[in-house]
Amino acid sequence: MTRLVDRDRSLEELERDRWPAPTAGASRVVATVHALRRRPIGRLTVEDMRLLIGQNLGLGHLLPLALEVLRVDPMAEGDLYEGDLLSAVVTRSPAVWNEWPELGRELGAIVSELTGLSPSLTRETASFLARRMSGAPGAITPHTRVAARGGAVPATLRGGRASGGDSQH
Repeated sequence: MTRLVDRDRSLEELERDRWPAPTAGASRVVATVHALRRRPIGRLTVEDMRLLIGQNLGLGHLLPLALEVLRVDPMAEGDLYEGDLLSAVVTRSPAVWNEWPELGRELGAIVSELTGLSPSLTRETASFLARRMSGAPGAITPHTRVAARGGAVPATLRGGRASGGDSQH
């Protein structure tokens, strides 16, 4: 599937949402995310996409790019381990795949062809496929459609303080 994505624009430009600079004491992840949101998405590396997708940021723009990579190399590797991009993509919530069902179908086709995965990737891909195919709670069906976009960005990533137990990967 081909989906038009403006690779010359950053997530900040595409989403029309400029974040304030991270605070002086911001973590490395927060500072990195802020910088990546300002980089044209066509210049993002596998690791950059893995990090942003894992934080549920820019999914409508980044998932099509990640699927392009996964189509060619399902075991594409960022900085963590072989297949870490695949892991970041298949572990997005069912609401994401409800929002972009065509991307979920494409990912399902990629994942269903994979063999010889590590035990953790086997569990993650099996869980993704089961949610896509079952009629069980949490399955990806029109009846469970939940907006994946428009959710609040965690305060920790915006440079503020999280309240309660708000944590990210």
